[in-house]
Amino acid sequence: MTDRLPGWLLAPAGLIDYDVANEAMHALARRRLAGEIPDTVIVVQHPPVFTAGRRATEDELLWDEGTVRARGGAVRRIDRGGSFTFHGPGQLVVYPILGLGGRPDAAAHLRRLEEVAIRTCADIGVTVGRRADVQTGVWVGDDKICAIGVRLLQARVTLHGMALNCDTDLAWFEGIVACGLPDHGVTSLTRELGRDVSVGEVVPTAIHHLSEVFELMLAEAPEDVVGPFVGAAVA
Repeated sequence: MTDRLPGWLLAPAGLIDYDVANEAMHALARRRLAGEIPDTVIVVQHPPVFTAGRRATEDELLWDEGTVRARGGAVRRIDRGGSFTFHGPGQLVVYPILGLGGRPDAAAHLRRLEEVAIRTCADIGVTVGRRADVQTGVWVGDDKICAIGVRLLQARVTLHGMALNCDTDLAWFEGIVACGLPDHGVTSLTRELGRDVSVGEVVPTAIHHLSEVFELMLAEAPEDVVGPFVGAAVA
């Protein structure tokens, strides 16, 4: 078995403000690029927010921004790949900040993220799979259960990651054309199993598979690294 490399884990409690988390994630990626920190995995939940990747078009936002704000959400245009997606309570969001070495392979990184989601869902009791005929992500039939979108910093360090619907309020997805796919739906572990599946139930399983798939020995990140995320907790 390949020896696992040491890495940091950040798993702050509560809902973490998206803007603060996004800024802190980018700062960590710059530090990883400079070799100042090891590979780092961030595991969070956010308050309701629609994020638009580089391929998103304005007509894929079905609610105007005033309606989104009135419902307690926000809209952010960001630097990952992909189209619109939603983050919110009940959704497990994972941001791996990883150095890809001298021969970076973005496609392999995406497949590893899918593998983490597939193994995690299987352990919870839901059979999911890839849909190479559609796009990156993890699916139950025609319904996406885990969205994936990334960016590479200078083609060497990963940013952004995956969002797995646990007991997410799926009504929020009515406000967007999720992932730019009008003919496909979304689902959650809760919907598929017919019982409440909280993020708290899923986190230990997801961290286990993140460690396995990315061959990391994860330890709690230092307090100064965790601090910005803890300070961004809004609930």
